[in-house]
Amino acid sequence: MLNTSRIKALTFDVFGTVVDYRSTIIKEGKQWNELKGLQVDWAKFADRWRSCYRPNMDRVLSGELPWMNLDALHRMALEMLLQEFEVEGLTEQEIDQLNRVWHRLEPWGDSVLGLQRLKQKFTISTLSNGNISLLTNMAKHSSLPWDVILTPSLVQTYKPDLAAYRMAIELLDLEPDQVMMVAAHQSDLQAAQKVGMKTAFVPRPLEFGWANIADQTPEFDFDVVARDFIDLAQQLGA
Repeated sequence: MLNTSRIKALTFDVFGTVVDYRSTIIKEGKQWNELKGLQVDWAKFADRWRSCYRPNMDRVLSGELPWMNLDALHRMALEMLLQEFEVEGLTEQEIDQLNRVWHRLEPWGDSVLGLQRLKQKFTISTLSNGNISLLTNMAKHSSLPWDVILTPSLVQTYKPDLAAYRMAIELLDLEPDQVMMVAAHQSDLQAAQKVGMKTAFVPRPLEFGWANIADQTPEFDFDVVARDFIDLAQQLGA
């Protein structure tokens, strides 16, 4: 069993790990259909929008694009998708409102209670590619009880650049093995391991919807594998 005595802080991936972005986008999208008389398949739209996430960040990391925060990358992808899905009739203000759906993402059912329990024992922080305003607004909207909001945008990079994880360790003023990265994405945890962080894998099998449930078996050796944040809190003694 993992000795948790040295762990002082938990850093969390957010999109997909803490919040269910897909269901939120679908729910708000259906409201746009009713409001504007659209016939958009918002499940497909949400999946396409998310599929632009990693490639566009990689374009920034490679230098193909100048530094842009995640709101700007989401907006760039959104404008492309509005054409692809033949969505017409939205004003500039309405497009901005739609883009900011990422500020209003709803948590998974166990997230808030689990975070509240973990917060009693550890410092809990985001370590998400979202920008600070996005993560702050999301926390307000969904009652996410972060102690700290950290993001690689503070050093103008994106995960899995190792500088993102080192930044969090340094700002928390801790040693690498005193910080545990929590994520539903194994590549995120692999990167955290490279800088000496502890890792907790919390699979979210419904991240891509019921029709796309992937095998969630850990492919790598993580310190903790938990069913959800409640289970994580129990395993970490919180």
